[in-house]
Amino acid sequence: MKVLIVDDEALARARLRTLMEEIGPPYEVVGEAGAGEEALRKCAALGVDLVLMDISMPGMDGLTAAARLADTETPPAVIFTTAYGDHALEAFEDGAVDYLLKPIRVERLRKALEKARSLNRAQIQMLEEQEKKESGNYVCANVRGGIQRIPIDEIIYFLADQKYVCARHKDGEVLLEESLRSLEERFGQRFLRIHRNALVSRNCLIGLEKGRDGQNNVRLRGASERLQVSRRHLPRVRQWLKGK
Repeated sequence: MKVLIVDDEALARARLRTLMEEIGPPYEVVGEAGAGEEALRKCAALGVDLVLMDISMPGMDGLTAAARLADTETPPAVIFTTAYGDHALEAFEDGAVDYLLKPIRVERLRKALEKARSLNRAQIQMLEEQEKKESGNYVCANVRGGIQRIPIDEIIYFLADQKYVCARHKDGEVLLEESLRSLEERFGQRFLRIHRNALVSRNCLIGLEKGRDGQNNVRLRGASERLQVSRRHLPRVRQWLKGK
């Protein structure tokens, strides 16, 4: 957990750094700042998770700096430090995790850090849940050393080929490392299995036709190629087409 110490007094910063070193991992002091403006810059540059913030500082004070941090895309947690207890109510109204009165004791600091860490874990869990929810809207493919997201609504079909799955979409195709079974579990409401190696978009499925070899193939909106339907899955495809 990356920590920034913010105080206009060098001795106070040194005291906090000593206490943080005594507590040790998983907390790591990645920098110090002597004013609110400097704290904002360093939080942005260092990817800070937690700020130990003095309230009374010249220029931008700690309360103002904390309010500015709260408006950033990924705001760090803030623990206020001060010698004056009359700031407590205002500090908590500004969203502080905790409030430490100077001189700060190591055990009191440890409790505040653990409180901030617990909140951080809760935020991570929320982000993971949001990411999981959003992952139902796209698939990811490695393309030319980068990652490309393809919206699931733009995919026409998935076709398995040995260790990869080809995802055919409106602008071309990409190879996925995810298995066809996994894709079916994720997107089974949007895609229909027509063969052991193929899933097609229900919205793109427009008809059935027989090929020259007598095999049943599907016609798909947005794709000129025809995909074979196995005898096992043919009744379900017909049922879907009749029910549209």
